[in-house]
Amino acid sequence: MSLFITFEGIEGCGKTTQLALLRETLGRRGHAVLATREPGGCPIADAIRRILLDPAHQAMIPRAELLLYAAARAQHVAEVILPALAAGHIVLCDRFTDATLAYQGYGRGLDQDMIEQLNDLASDGCRPDLTLLLDMPAAAGLHRAIQRNSHHNLAAEARFELETETFHDRVRQGYLELANRQPERFRIIDARGGVEEVAGRIALTVEDFFTARGCS
Repeated sequence: MSLFITFEGIEGCGKTTQLALLRETLGRRGHAVLATREPGGCPIADAIRRILLDPAHQAMIPRAELLLYAAARAQHVAEVILPALAAGHIVLCDRFTDATLAYQGYGRGLDQDMIEQLNDLASDGCRPDLTLLLDMPAAAGLHRAIQRNSHHNLAAEARFELETETFHDRVRQGYLELANRQPERFRIIDARGGVEEVAGRIALTVEDFFTARGCS
């Protein structure tokens, strides 16, 4: 069964943890599952990721940031996502095109239509079947992210955590607007609470999606 499921949300919302848990759940059910992330997911895209997330690169202008994300995505889609879908896998991706609209569009203020066109080019027509938006207040997510980076020594990937709370508020509202525009694809998950509590919400949501699609 080929399905493309993306996880979206602000910094610290728990996407990476919840994606790993869903991967385990689907694997136990006998599905072939590939878990990946953006930016990154393959050697070229991972090299671009290091540039994008390095706090030393605060001078990066929004257009350069946008183009680097597009370049990483183009390689990732061609090298990882499309081959996995063609092989009948369920692909779980930590962020995809919606993140670019939320961060570079709503967050940075770049033109949404331009971003849409660039997303189309970079993704080569690849679209998620389901997008799980883990939502929580920006201040709480940012606090979590800063604690996570400190605990796991992720200072080299903390460029976005240096942005203001106002920036993260814009990103969150952008995500919610995207979800409201595409309710057939998005499911908003309350990301507040314990890991198992949030995982339960996601499991129910995915089960409902599978049932509607006639998947087992």
